[in-house]
Amino acid sequence: MAMNRFFQRTVFVLSLGLLVALIAGEFGLRAVRAGSNEDGAYKQMRVYAEVLKKVQGEYVTEPNINDVTTGALHGLLETLDADSSYLTPTEYKIYKEHPAAGEAQVGLTVSKRYGYAVVVSVAPGSPAEKEHFTDGDAIESIGSQSTRELSLAMIRVLLDGKAGSQVTLSVIRPRKQDPEKVTLTRTSNSVPALGQQQYENSSILYLKPSVLTAARVDEISAHLKDMAKNGNKKVLLDLRDVTTTDEDQGLRLANLFLKQGTMATLSGQKFPTQTFTADAARFVSDAPLAVLVNRGTAGAAELAAAALADNKRADLVGERTFGQGSVQKTIELPDGAALVLTVATYSSPGGKKLLEEAVTPTTLVGPTPEQEAQDAEEEQPTPAKTDAPLNKALELLKAKAA
Repeated sequence: MAMNRFFQRTVFVLSLGLLVALIAGEFGLRAVRAGSNEDGAYKQMRVYAEVLKKVQGEYVTEPNINDVTTGALHGLLETLDADSSYLTPTEYKIYKEHPAAGEAQVGLTVSKRYGYAVVVSVAPGSPAEKEHFTDGDAIESIGSQSTRELSLAMIRVLLDGKAGSQVTLSVIRPRKQDPEKVTLTRTSNSVPALGQQQYENSSILYLKPSVLTAARVDEISAHLKDMAKNGNKKVLLDLRDVTTTDEDQGLRLANLFLKQGTMATLSGQKFPTQTFTADAARFVSDAPLAVLVNRGTAGAAELAAAALADNKRADLVGERTFGQGSVQKTIELPDGAALVLTVATYSSPGGKKLLEEAVTPTTLVGPTPEQEAQDAEEEQPTPAKTDAPLNKALELLKAKAA
């Protein structure tokens, strides 16, 4: 019976959240047509009040209206995009007290898709990697809390904690039907070193940043300046599973390879449009370039990849990226709650919004999500681990004149 009530409440909250989203969307359209936002708002508020009245009076069990309203607000914000969140007064208090850089982590970068938290990327050497987490895993719950009922902001807060403390996740893996309970021990954040290697008799310099901090971009710049003395003539930049959210560093990285041209734009409804142009003073290398990306490439790394691809500066190889690149604003509400609202999004030089369209490689290599889902249904064995995208990128670079 308890499970039945929980199921009823979940379905009800989700349905009402969808209703509110539809009402908001319809209101937006009507307001534009009628030219009167205020009249439209009052009308839709009356509709919403009537819906609540009917539900409260005639639903199979009397619902908790506070829970319903909170669920509806969560649903409404999440229909906008994954990064927009509604925080209750209690959640907002926890959110404000949370250290900006976190305390200790389990090594997961997460977002939300289809209502649940999903893994975008896994940090090398992290507790999550040791427990075989991978891109695309869905996190059903954190402890006893369902991620469907949590905003992304709170999910990220709950994953962090004191070094040595533990967190239990219920994870749904692509090739398994039932959730699996996994307990991870949080560890202090450590930044992986810059990965570097030589290919084709040292003619190709391979660089894997893992993160895009200011120090890491400086490090890449130094390697590019030293290329000639080391016999390197071409560059393979591996941005797979790079999910840094400092977009400025993604633009700095792209500028190392671009002498001129637009790298990105940033715009929003009330956000002044900004255009980011390559600075010739920051340009370092015109060596032939290939860039590896995958579904774990997000944020700053996507900006860099999009800038290099749209300016015809590099061959992009691998999978479609995650789709992230925006600016959020925290808006406090009178009751102590808050909205974390996306107010601007980044677009590629070609005009594609990263948040909506992501970045598609010029050369696709690797299974699509649809293929993986079909393999999971048919219980196909996992293919042998050969780095096909890397091999393809090397092949493309070998064909280019130095």
